[in-house]
Amino acid sequence: MKRREFAALTALALAAPRAAFAQTKPRRIGFLGSGSAAAVIRPLEALREALRGLGYIEGRTLAIEYRWGDGRFERLPALAAELLRLEVELIAVWGTPGALAAKRATSTVPIVMLSVGDPEETGLVASLARPGGNVTGMANLGGAVVAKQLELLKQVVPGLSRIAVLRNPGNPSLIPQAKGAEAGARALGLQYEFYDIRAAGDLQPAFTGMAKARTGGLLVLADPLFFTQGKLISDLALKHRLPAVTARSELADQGLMIAYGSSTIEPFRAGAAYIDKILRGAKPADLPVQQTVSFEFVVNLRTARTLGVQFPPLLLTRADRVIE
Repeated sequence: MKRREFAALTALALAAPRAAFAQTKPRRIGFLGSGSAAAVIRPLEALREALRGLGYIEGRTLAIEYRWGDGRFERLPALAAELLRLEVELIAVWGTPGALAAKRATSTVPIVMLSVGDPEETGLVASLARPGGNVTGMANLGGAVVAKQLELLKQVVPGLSRIAVLRNPGNPSLIPQAKGAEAGARALGLQYEFYDIRAAGDLQPAFTGMAKARTGGLLVLADPLFFTQGKLISDLALKHRLPAVTARSELADQGLMIAYGSSTIEPFRAGAAYIDKILRGAKPADLPVQQTVSFEFVVNLRTARTLGVQFPPLLLTRADRVIE
């Protein structure tokens, strides 16, 4: 073989691995969570599993940059800006505060909502059918679900007359939930009082106030801060002998008596399809927002027995899961 031909073949051999690497370079996306990673362990695994089914294997063909607000919403704008500096191709968001922070940070990088409440009311999208702009994905139902939560609590505690409602005033997605709480309480003839929780340190004084007000039940609105502080909230509710209802099944696992709300798994799994379509070139403005249609009803019977609450047998048969 001539020296010139050998040199050309050697150059091609050395270049081949680099070319192959360039062709298989992982797609890079961001993930912005309003709460903590611990609060969405199972939903995140569902997202990864769905992405694997579409050919995106984290660590090989997909790189995900995770950023967590841990319930401190003031951190989210800086975390969104950090993801953009990493030149991610899109940002997947969990929670309305994170979605709003991402939208304020960019009008061009696609944003996929994995679990966000009432995106029309908060201005994230123009409409569910025609979102416009750079935001689309999965949305949760708001106020109507909260009214159903109160209805379940009243069924289980027939003599209930006064409830406390935990809300985080810094979370805009709680506005429709709070409206649902007010409407649901009025329909059931319940007195209600909101307790504003901005940080974990506000919880103990709030429960002390509930005891002084002779509160008979507790509604915990769906907020990343409350998911992060679920064990503390459950312990305080049990200490003050408050039958409680909330949206997230994880809080029932930690001790709250009833959980009823949109599935936390479904929107993450369905969100993988949005991520795939956008990475393949689809525009968020052309992808209608979907609403979660799967719901979970979980009963912590152990907590109910401790509180002396008797669950109607028929209601127990409707539960998706009963914690003994």
